[in-house]
Amino acid sequence: MVECRVISIGTLAENPLWGEQQPVRTGHATTTLVRTGKRLIVVDPGLPDQIIGARFGERTGLKASMVTDVFLTRFHPDCRRGITAFSSAEWWISEVEREAVGVPLARQLAAIAAEDEVDAELQASFEREIALLQRCKPAPDQFADHVSLFPLPGVTPGLTGLLLEQPRFTTLICGDAVATAEHLERGQVLQGALDVERARESFSEAVEIADMLVLGRDNLTSNPTKRPF
Repeated sequence: MVECRVISIGTLAENPLWGEQQPVRTGHATTTLVRTGKRLIVVDPGLPDQIIGARFGERTGLKASMVTDVFLTRFHPDCRRGITAFSSAEWWISEVEREAVGVPLARQLAAIAAEDEVDAELQASFEREIALLQRCKPAPDQFADHVSLFPLPGVTPGLTGLLLEQPRFTTLICGDAVATAEHLERGQVLQGALDVERARESFSEAVEIADMLVLGRDNLTSNPTKRPF
C-alpha cells in the first residue's frame, strides 16, 4: 500500500491570479512524503535544508536520515532548495529533465571557462549546479511499488509527476504542471511555461488521470472533475 502526506505547502513568488506581477515572497514547491513498502520518498524539498528537515520531523515524527529517496519533479531551485537535508537518500529526476538541464549547464560552464577573465564565483556556481544534477539519477518509469512516473512536459521539457495507485483512488503529485487551486479552478497553466501548448496538454492529462492532486504550489486537493469516491 502507498501513502501520501504533504510535508510543506508551497507558494509562488508571485501569483498572477492574485493580481501579483512581481515577486512578493520567496517561492518554494510543495513538499510531499510518499511511503511505499520500505521506501520513504520525499518529493520536491523546496524550503531551505534546516527548515525542511525540521518540518519533516514535525509532520512525520521521523528523522531526515530515514528518507530513502528524493524525487524532483523538475530541476528548479524552488523544488530542490533543501535537498541536502536528505543527504543519505538517493536523489532522482526524470531522464528528460536531467538531459534538458545538463546540456545547457555544461555549455555555459565551458563558455565561462573560455573567457579571458574568468569569473571565479560564477564558475563555481555553475560547477555546484552540475555536481548536484550529476548526483540526481535518471528515475525509472516504475519508480517504486504502486508509484510510477507521469510525464507532464511543458513548463519544462522534462517536468514529471508521480502517480500513486491506491486501493480506492489515484493520487497525482503534479509539480508545477498544476500549480495552485486557482490555476486548477480556472484551467490555467503556470505563467512562463517553456512550451505553453504542451503545458496545457499536460494540465488536461493530470486532471483526467487522478482522483486526488498534490498541486505544485498548494495543498492536496480532490479533483473537481471527478465524482466523490
